Amino acid sequence: MFRKVKKRHSSSSSQSSEISTKSKSVDSSLGGLSRSSTVASLDTDSNKSSGNSASETCAEFRVKYVGSIENLEFEMSKTLQEPLDLINYIDAAQQDGKLPFIPGDEEMVLCVSKYGVKVASVDQCDVLHRHPLYLIVRMLCYDDGLGAGKNLLALKTTDTKQEECSIWVYQCSSSEQAQSICKVLSTSFDCILSSDLKTE
Repeated sequence: MFRKVKKRHSSSSSQSSEISTKSKSVDSSLGGLSRSSTVASLDTDSNKSSGNSASETCAEFRVKYVGSIENLEFEMSKTLQEPLDLINYIDAAQQDGKLPFIPGDEEMVLCVSKYGVKVASVDQCDVLHRHPLYLIVRMLCYDDGLGAGKNLLALKTTDTKQEECSIWVYQCSSSEQAQSICKVLSTSFDCILSSDLKTE
């Protein structure tokens, strides 16, 4: 589930399945950026459901695609366990030119359901990315630090053999939108876990 992250090494109750809505200061190790950030951490090892209704959850959001870093080796994946590690890695990739700071102008539709995350063109004729729910390791949102009030949404995914990981970055129009996406994904996980527990 999503757990509240107060600081890098904070402990979290296994009973928690909520997303932080409080702001925190995150100091990037690159360029000394200071950003007001909401970090949502996804723990796929949790087997606790919040008891939400297992309804068909499907929501659409307009976002912009920043870029991705794909097929990272498993050893690299192990160094990106904490949310702030992932944020700093994305910062480094932007500084090195592997990821842009600003996305393209084209808006895309990000759909979140119990099956995972789908990113498609606005008319939904072209599907750009599919992230099955069971391959999503972590999702987090944070201020992009550029002063325009935009938030970045980062997904860390793995492959079916869990030998590699990839990082996908999208720009949201506001922190509220980014948090809404995270909450819908959290509900999707709750629904799946509830179904699994009922069938056992």
